[in-house]
Amino acid sequence: MPRTPLLFGLPALCFVLITWQVMAGGPLVSLDERLSGALVHPDRFSELLADLGNIQVAVPVLVLALMYVARRGRATGLDRWWLPPAAAAVLMALVPAVIVPLKNLVARPGPPVMGPGTGFYPSGHTATAFIAYGAATLLLLPLLRTAGARGALLSVCVAVNACVAFGLVRRGYHWPLDVVASWCLCAVLLYSLGLYVSRSTRRSSARTPSLRTGPS
Repeated sequence: MPRTPLLFGLPALCFVLITWQVMAGGPLVSLDERLSGALVHPDRFSELLADLGNIQVAVPVLVLALMYVARRGRATGLDRWWLPPAAAAVLMALVPAVIVPLKNLVARPGPPVMGPGTGFYPSGHTATAFIAYGAATLLLLPLLRTAGARGALLSVCVAVNACVAFGLVRRGYHWPLDVVASWCLCAVLLYSLGLYVSRSTRRSSARTPSLRTGPS
């Protein structure tokens, strides 16, 4: 897959560069703080958008998608039908294990409206939304028969994650770089899941016997 190094390495590089700037207090941080000051306007609507990244909202959506994909795969007799849903569930469970140590390491203070305290980088709500909605989309896409349906699902996924990001920044829960860095990090994680699911699906398809029993 020729695009793998670019799709995997570019987000990882961006995450490393942003993290370095945040920890070093570089010029990107000053730009980030000015941008946040121009965007922050706490209101109920932005709070509701940010809530789409809550565990209580995003994870149940993923669980429903995993249950549907698993049931569909088992019903169609797909070999090792449980692997893609299980991989997505494990990835979702790993999000706190990745995000929390980074928060403690960077210890970035939040925007002024959040008061004193650290641990805002990278954004946990952004990571929860990105992985939950992204993994659900990744597993559901192969089940959709038309390009229009697949495009609609991708559009919804992108729109929901954009709404979460806007809500977090607008409400003042996070700096913009907190969100962007979380996107970069989770893009690497989700792309890794996509590669695993793709290879697993190809192996399962190769092992599934044909339904034709007579001569061709």
